[in-house]
Amino acid sequence: MKALAANFGIDKTLKILGLKDVNEGTSTGLTSFFGNELLESYSPVDGQLIGKVTITNEEAYEKVMDAATQAFKTWRTVPAPQRGDIVRQFGDKLRQKKEALGKLVSYEMGKSYQEGLGEVQEMIDICDFAVGLSRQLHGLTMHSERPGHRMYEQYHPLGVVGIISAFNFPVAVWAWNTSLAWICGDVCVWKPSEKTPLCGVACQNIIAEVLSENNLPEGISNLINGDYTVGEFMTKDPRIPLISATGSTRMGKIVAQEVAARLGKSLLELGGNNAIIVTPDADIKMTVIGAVFGAVGTAGQRCTSTRRLIIHEDIYDKVKKAIVDAYKQLQIGNPLDENNHVGPLIDKDAVKMYQNALKQVVEEGGNILVEGGVLSGEDFESGCYVKPAIAEAKPDFKIVQHETFAPILYLLKYSGGVENAIDIQNSVVQGLSSAIMTNNLREAELFLSVQGSDCGIANVNIGTSGAEIGGAFGGEKETGGGRESGSDAWKVYMRRQTNTINYTTELPLAQGIKFDL
Repeated sequence: MKALAANFGIDKTLKILGLKDVNEGTSTGLTSFFGNELLESYSPVDGQLIGKVTITNEEAYEKVMDAATQAFKTWRTVPAPQRGDIVRQFGDKLRQKKEALGKLVSYEMGKSYQEGLGEVQEMIDICDFAVGLSRQLHGLTMHSERPGHRMYEQYHPLGVVGIISAFNFPVAVWAWNTSLAWICGDVCVWKPSEKTPLCGVACQNIIAEVLSENNLPEGISNLINGDYTVGEFMTKDPRIPLISATGSTRMGKIVAQEVAARLGKSLLELGGNNAIIVTPDADIKMTVIGAVFGAVGTAGQRCTSTRRLIIHEDIYDKVKKAIVDAYKQLQIGNPLDENNHVGPLIDKDAVKMYQNALKQVVEEGGNILVEGGVLSGEDFESGCYVKPAIAEAKPDFKIVQHETFAPILYLLKYSGGVENAIDIQNSVVQGLSSAIMTNNLREAELFLSVQGSDCGIANVNIGTSGAEIGGAFGGEKETGGGRESGSDAWKVYMRRQTNTINYTTELPLAQGIKFDL
């Protein structure tokens, strides 16, 4: 597939996004200070080298932080609606370059082109949300117990926000964070995944145009590149009051400890081991659509991917047959070809984890219903293409309790009432997304009640995968407890301040205390 880049316009895409010289070592975006080492980005689609970016060393990081801290002093004084207008302009730039950025996401990460476009649309949507929010950063007024006094609360920007994002959503998660942080008056330093660095550079180039056109300080948006050691610059830095990190639970625990040690704030979006409960009152057609897309979309590499299907014994065989038949229709291949449903895993390490998981489920007594395996041949020369697999298993299998970032779906059987299915769903350490398929109102309401799902996201008659930007996104337990995107998630990017104003000529003390001089 060496002609793939030319056939699907990758070279043109790189030029549109300001990445035409990437093979010579590209700029790491605005406020860039270079080291000597280069980070190479290879596409899982065809195994080809896309380009190289410079790795941020410690000296370069210090210069980035100097630029960011200085820019904050200016940016925080810009009225919030004006900050919102900058975000609006950024959203308009994304509209202009949606196809190009979506294609780069698909080629560098491996998700389907349609999913790549969808990810850029999420960026546009959160920009729109943030623009409106820029006029609604409201506080609260309350009555004072002292006469002639007024009390209120207001929110101020935190300062420099550090963002660490994962490869599976190489642009959208950054936008969720940075759009809100910007309208709150914060500046940002972003470390994208070392597996998708060019997506980061492309985004930085786009916002650089907006800042330049408005004569704003370049340090409002900053990009650093490298592996976890570069991320450690931020997690240990007391100049960064908030670290927003997306990735594995293992990574999140390290970040949380580092940031907590300096009494900083963490916003963590970590692993998910998401389940769909299928009750006897479920619509089977809807169940199949939700479960299949949830399990194989992005090749099972979403934090919200469906990994467990908990099916009532009365309909188990019927649902099993329908799911297995649906898998026979899946097309695997180049994600830039819109006829294909499933693209590659991110790299060969991910392939090994996929293979080990299938081996382990058999060792624990599971039954493979849809065979997995690594695909080979001219169309799969990157070595990252695998077959989506289905296995019958039991809830207490160790591999079922573990999140495997790959297209493996476990079918689990339950009996009795829906309470038993909820217990199975809640038995894992992760708590991100969950769903129930039922037309029974009582089952649906129980699932959403305090006795129901323990996840941050709980859906009825839709799958686990995907979320609208208007709601707060995040999960509980080892998913980290963070909330991004919509609702009142903006508050995490700001500090709360309580104010009391005395507009009299007396100074009464609280609780009636007397202190006469």
